[in-house]
Amino acid sequence: MKTINILMLALLSMQLWGCSKNPVSPATRELTVLEKRLVESDNRFGFKLFKEITQAEGEKNIFISPLSISMALGMTLNGAANETESAMTATLEFANMTGEEINQTYKTLIDLLVRMDSQVVLTIANSIWYRQGLAIAPDFVDKNQNYFAAEVNPLDFAAPNAVNTINDWVKRSTRNRIEEIVDEIKPEHVMFLINAIYFKGNWRSKFDPEMTKPDSFQLSDGSKIPIDLMQQEHEYSYLETDLFQFVDLPYGNAGFSMAVILPQKDVALDTVMGILNHDKWNTWKADLSQQLVTLSLPRFQIEYDISLKAILSKLGMGVAFLPGQADFSRMTTEPVDLYIDKVKHKTFLEINEEGTEAAAVTSVEIGTTSVPLSYRVVVNHPFLLIIHDTHSGAILFMGKITHPAE
Repeated sequence: MKTINILMLALLSMQLWGCSKNPVSPATRELTVLEKRLVESDNRFGFKLFKEITQAEGEKNIFISPLSISMALGMTLNGAANETESAMTATLEFANMTGEEINQTYKTLIDLLVRMDSQVVLTIANSIWYRQGLAIAPDFVDKNQNYFAAEVNPLDFAAPNAVNTINDWVKRSTRNRIEEIVDEIKPEHVMFLINAIYFKGNWRSKFDPEMTKPDSFQLSDGSKIPIDLMQQEHEYSYLETDLFQFVDLPYGNAGFSMAVILPQKDVALDTVMGILNHDKWNTWKADLSQQLVTLSLPRFQIEYDISLKAILSKLGMGVAFLPGQADFSRMTTEPVDLYIDKVKHKTFLEINEEGTEAAAVTSVEIGTTSVPLSYRVVVNHPFLLIIHDTHSGAILFMGKITHPAE
């Protein structure tokens, strides 16, 4: 099977949608100062993560949810102390917020996101599973229950069905799109902190299946593969530069949208990715204007998974993964040497004529050293796409596509 180089950027943006002629305003409110600060932190973390993963993975499939990763690590942060807390805070770009501000703002932001658009399904679920008998700290439990609405469950990790119990929660929380995140429970494992995000939105302007035609998609090496291209002409928010074309496709009541960033024919995708960051993203969005666009977009489905230990360590939180040096003393009421063993991430994405379905799960596995994560736009070569909420600005998914067919 040829490799797919995909990184889906799904960003929840802070601007109200202005793409369609008569948009139905989503039920929004003005973001608080802290919500704006948290969204900016999440986005900056997401772009850092995006760049490191694409450099590390090369031409492999890539599809991540920065929001899911930051939320799972945000729950974990409530148990960190001293150098470990500082390293995680800096890596997650939370240095300008207190722990209380981070927690309280995640709570209000989650509530805002899931209510953003009545025509789009967005669910965010959190859970914590800990080894039965572990003296888990009440304050750690209370914060994650109150601010992240986390289900906190003791579990007999030695029981034959323990893995299935956790994975059943994952399946329910992603509507069966992701079936498992835990493949085994090792003797040193004492806790799993898990975030699950599910998104399903129909295009505000759906594609006519009768207009979908077989075509070809040119890969980075110049070869071509067959692909089905959906087609329509519609007014979209649009930007064109010497480097790329940018078109934004709204879902439902326009509370969310997906941005497609297509390099010009003579421009490499890596060139655009090299300049893409938090500030550029905001600048490009601000430069969008409504134009008539003839759009051809691939229909495809992908799945992806990655272990984030090495990348998160490179980004600055390596101490959290070191047995004997990590400090998660706020997780328990007894002196147990805890550390992050793994941060695992799995995602699903499908784009078709109706709209988009996406899911993500992040699992943070805690271990212990002692036993007890009209313009014409023909999208027929590597491109970026960004699904974003048009009001809040928090990053949901990130990606690049160089091979949309298996």
